[in-house]
Amino acid sequence: MGKPVTYVDAGVDTVKKGKFLENAVRTMRQTYDPSVIDLPKGFAGLYAIGGSRLFARKERNPVLAACTDGVGTKLKIAFMMNKHDTVGIDLVAMSVNDLIVTGASPLFFLDYISMGKLDYEIVGELLKGIIAGCRMAGCALLGGETAEMPGFYPKGEYDMAGFAVGIVDRPAVITGKNIRIGDDVIAVASSGLHSNGFSLVRKVLFESNNFSLDHKPEIFGGTTLGEEVLKPTRIYAKPLLSLLRRYKLKKVIKGIANITGGGLHENVPRILPRDRAIEIVEGSWDVPPIFRFLREAGPVPAEEMYHVFNMGIGLVLVVDPFFSAAIVRHLRKSGEKAFIVGKVQKGRREVRISSVK
Repeated sequence: MGKPVTYVDAGVDTVKKGKFLENAVRTMRQTYDPSVIDLPKGFAGLYAIGGSRLFARKERNPVLAACTDGVGTKLKIAFMMNKHDTVGIDLVAMSVNDLIVTGASPLFFLDYISMGKLDYEIVGELLKGIIAGCRMAGCALLGGETAEMPGFYPKGEYDMAGFAVGIVDRPAVITGKNIRIGDDVIAVASSGLHSNGFSLVRKVLFESNNFSLDHKPEIFGGTTLGEEVLKPTRIYAKPLLSLLRRYKLKKVIKGIANITGGGLHENVPRILPRDRAIEIVEGSWDVPPIFRFLREAGPVPAEEMYHVFNMGIGLVLVVDPFFSAAIVRHLRKSGEKAFIVGKVQKGRREVRISSVK
């Protein structure tokens, strides 16, 4: 009879994992609000629907909103740089930004992290980013799963998924159905690439070219290429929800699109009525230098850039033109860069990019 085989021999150390998770729960409490029912060893995260936060909102017909997403191949850049403290922010942003464009307020977030052999230093950095993202979004990190999967991932690599749940009063759900010809289009700036298009980014940087992530292109003003592409996705929850509260009764914000994979051409039409189109005037907003760099380094055709990347626009708002200037001012006071970039026209659910005349 051979030597007894244990789970540790198979590559899974449940004792070490248990100690890590005990510390993780203590850290997660930084994100809790009074609606969280604290059960450190519970099988599920519990959130009181009748909690003080929900009563304060006075929703008569509450609707739950839910989103899930990951960070995609941006993680490959994190692996290359051995920098893991910001992709957790990306993880929260990818779900929360989808959630808030419906008008929903984030309530709680769940995460899933999987590695071949758990590196607790890396997982701790990931958790640090997730907690930072939840605090930016104003939601609780209610729970998650950290999976050790020997033989499944190369050493030092991992994958992540996130799940966000929010709430909105049914009459306040933003659908885009009331978008009219002549409405103004407002762009809220992105921080850069966010978390989409990284398969093309990596092809341009490492296949079409042989750039080092330590390379400092002059147009970046001293920032390295790695730092630029790894900038975390901006989380718009607090400024956007502040704006929606301000115009809750007037309902002048008719549609909001989160500009993620597929860029302007695929995301904006999702909020348009069948017979509406949007014209966006090129040059009416600030485009971060990373996009020019990628376009020239590829080279990548201009049309392809708009179909893959956000091109410096994180959110698109369609609003009543009478209120557009005030909305831009409010967003700027909230710390966001915002620009009036176009108009709604007659068309077939499309985005037209026009040059400045």
